[in-house]
Amino acid sequence: MAAERVLSNARVVLADKVIDGHVVIRDGLIAEVGKGPAKGEDLEGDFLLPGLVELHTDHMEGHYAPRPGVRWNPLASVQAHDAQVAASGITTVFDALRIGLNDDSGMSADDFRQLGAAIHAGMESGRLRAEHFIHLRCEVAAPDCLEGFAPFEGDSRVKIASLMDHSPGQRQFASVESYRNYYQKKKRMSDAEFEAFAARRTRESAEFAQPHRDAISARATELGIVLASHDDATAAQVAEASRLGIRIAEFPTSLEAARASRAGGMAILMGAPNVVRGGSHSGNVSARDLAAEGLLDILSSDYVPFSLMQAIFDLDDQIALPDAVAMVTRHPAEAAGLTDRGEIAAGKRADLVRVNADIDMPMVRTVWREGKRVI
Repeated sequence: MAAERVLSNARVVLADKVIDGHVVIRDGLIAEVGKGPAKGEDLEGDFLLPGLVELHTDHMEGHYAPRPGVRWNPLASVQAHDAQVAASGITTVFDALRIGLNDDSGMSADDFRQLGAAIHAGMESGRLRAEHFIHLRCEVAAPDCLEGFAPFEGDSRVKIASLMDHSPGQRQFASVESYRNYYQKKKRMSDAEFEAFAARRTRESAEFAQPHRDAISARATELGIVLASHDDATAAQVAEASRLGIRIAEFPTSLEAARASRAGGMAILMGAPNVVRGGSHSGNVSARDLAAEGLLDILSSDYVPFSLMQAIFDLDDQIALPDAVAMVTRHPAEAAGLTDRGEIAAGKRADLVRVNADIDMPMVRTVWREGKRVI
């Protein structure tokens, strides 16, 4: 007999509306969605959302390298990260691993290979609550970018690769002064040290960025890896991304770039912390401004997992709840090529989140992945 669970008395968030109803789960899939009560588990009027889908989070690094020079057990780090992710309502997560490292990064290519192996080990042993995939953050200006990419070419969990260049005077740091404010303070450099640092980064970008961008995009396309472009600031940069087959525009820094990304058919991704904080920490375009222009498709938690859940309820003054929920469920799933999840509908995976939002801060009460309770 098929394993069945009924979740009743919920405000069920569907693709286009919210209903007072119930959901029937059978063998890990959503078997039925109906209005009104049904005999089953009483959710006491809480919201029932699809499991959240996170495409870009750097959060795991903090568990693995919690202090300068400290390295935690890789599998323990993944498990700690996973627990916080799942408790935030995220049932599918793309963990970002850095590819291409500068000598000031504090972590090595081997560190990220160990984390990649730990993600595999955690999934294969059933230790993880969310389903984990890998997102390669390719710093194309770094001399060792191609060398770092090579070991992951046959990795079945690598589904997304983003192309980024954090050199001064462009993209996220179009203002050299903003670059100085960020890196000189972060690295505690003197003026002379900063000038040498910025000059080296500029030289490396001029030498390596374009060849690496071309090589990785070509190889990723061959491997079926979805490509994302990071921090595009101008229409010309978006045109280059389009030429390379980019499908996701991550964190465009200007309204011009966002408009060009939309015209180019790319899904536009912005940070949920940008929504929650009311603006970009780097002084770039606001996610709320893009939402007002109809130029926001996907939200990413980036560095705070719970910000996804906060953001969708914070946006209720601008966007209807089903549309906001789609930014953290259906839209990211579709952008990543995962057509089996991201929506409460018959036949989809029973990845579900019970949320109480009757007070100022939403609270995740229960999480199910493929019908199995994980929180």
